[in-house]
Amino acid sequence: MHVVVTGASGNVGTALLRRLAQDRPGWQVTGICRRRPVDGDPTYDRVDWVGADISRPGVEADLRAAMTGADAVVHAAWLIQPSRDCGLLERTNVHGSRRVLSAAGSAGVGHVVHLSSVGVYSAGPKDRPVAESWRTDGIPSSGYSRDKATVERMLDAVSRRDDGPVITRVRPALVFQRDAASEIARYFLGSLVPRRLLGRHRSPVLPVPPQATFQAVHADDLADALVRVLDARAPGAFNVAGEPVMTPRELAEVFSARWLPVPAAAVRAAAAASYRLRLQPTTPGWVDLAIGVPVMSTRRVRDQLGWAPVHDVRDTVRTLLEGMGDGAGTSSPALAPGR
Repeated sequence: MHVVVTGASGNVGTALLRRLAQDRPGWQVTGICRRRPVDGDPTYDRVDWVGADISRPGVEADLRAAMTGADAVVHAAWLIQPSRDCGLLERTNVHGSRRVLSAAGSAGVGHVVHLSSVGVYSAGPKDRPVAESWRTDGIPSSGYSRDKATVERMLDAVSRRDDGPVITRVRPALVFQRDAASEIARYFLGSLVPRRLLGRHRSPVLPVPPQATFQAVHADDLADALVRVLDARAPGAFNVAGEPVMTPRELAEVFSARWLPVPAAAVRAAAAASYRLRLQPTTPGWVDLAIGVPVMSTRRVRDQLGWAPVHDVRDTVRTLLEGMGDGAGTSSPALAPGR
């Protein structure tokens, strides 16, 4: 099988390349990214690399050439920062996804797997899991969520075409791994947070709103789900999340801290003020997203594809924090180690 992976040098792309090298060594893999990894890293060395920026008008010809003859495309390219440049984010995430879909159609690719997100879901319950049929209109105040919802509307249009490819939407929870620790810290923490202290995951108290229950999945477990999707050529949507669901109490235990419930409005106000003052790079929409999205059911991916997570989410979070403290990363510019 020939698989093309956009965003192949990023968090999810790296985990997928690692899994393909381990479980599907005979597959041909083409990786598309803006900045290719440094030669000599075995995770990236067996990949045929194509340098392409999907935010650039006219890149469709390069994408189509890379996809010609491919059996499947996994679209994992997505830009989170710089959050202050909304135009660049839209050109990459929305218009770039449109270019990827157009190129895949022109090249005659039979299967497109889009890496969506829990962030595509509208506000929902935290006390019971929702299936893939839950509304996918996003959280209006989150630009990330709005863009994910917009791309899913594009997928709807492609799915309705008689001559279109099989479309799969994989909707993971937060995706963590040690190799992505420095990247995630750059995206969300800024330069003022003492990352070495995070690496010790010790704190006397952890002030978190009661609504801040979330799910996460280890990148390797997500990669396993993606390979199963490719093997089965499975259409439709699949939620992917590890266990357990992380309540504020669970998170406080990871930090060996006492949970201090605080109002969500206060956390959002603090995020807004610190973002406005350029003290950290995270918009207040991310707070709304964390508080608003529902807990997802993973029954469909388990029942239809036989998937089950291997990594305990509590251990995954601990490993991520330790990676932040150590400045963990890879030879990929996207996952460059922290300084």
